[in-house]
Amino acid sequence: MLEIKNLYAQVGNNLILKGINLNIKDGEVVILMGPNGGGKTTLLHTIMGMPKYKIIDGQILFNEIDITNLSPDERAKLGIGIMFQKPPYIRGVNLKELASIIPGHKDNKVIEENAEAIDMKDYLEREVNFGFSGGELKRSEVFQLLCQDPKLILLDEPESGVDIENISLIGKNLNKLLGKEEKIKNRVKSGIIVTHTGYILDYINANKGFILIDGKIVCEGTPNDILEEVRKYGYRRCQQCK
Repeated sequence: MLEIKNLYAQVGNNLILKGINLNIKDGEVVILMGPNGGGKTTLLHTIMGMPKYKIIDGQILFNEIDITNLSPDERAKLGIGIMFQKPPYIRGVNLKELASIIPGHKDNKVIEENAEAIDMKDYLEREVNFGFSGGELKRSEVFQLLCQDPKLILLDEPESGVDIENISLIGKNLNKLLGKEEKIKNRVKSGIIVTHTGYILDYINANKGFILIDGKIVCEGTPNDILEEVRKYGYRRCQQCK
């Protein structure tokens, strides 16, 4: 589904990504871990085509389509969705209005069903993310993804700033979104999850784990092995390998 070839990207004058190579198959979910400032969020935003992130070299292929120079809305229409770590708020637009302009999801019934699933029905008439608590922000992001129903889901720290009750609800809906309720052979949606704590793995089974340090992938393994390594040694041994 996703093929990243020798990707270099910068923010302003700072080179952040330094030769990323990553392949994700249909139905595959991977986690990304690494110290702050290592490039995890930059990688997700570069895949999404956010204008602040400039590609210097390399290529991004999505379902064999070169999306390296496409705009964020073009990538979204192809089937890429993102959950922001710090989502923006939008004054003058309510959540229901935003959901209604997502292609293929103008049906009020679908919008209300998605809102009920993630406990956001009482928020549909509120301005997008404005004045929301940490848990409400995350649920709002999941609601928007449920309405979009993308093929590739980019999740930037879905568990950060969220209490146990909210993370359980978020995890359940992300599982649904990723098609984890389907038989393995029928799963076609893929995801990249950035996590610092690994708590999201209590709710979502991932296939692979990677550690990103100083803009480079320096370690690869099963998600639980990667998490155990980090919990025991921090990123010291990965720094040594690098």
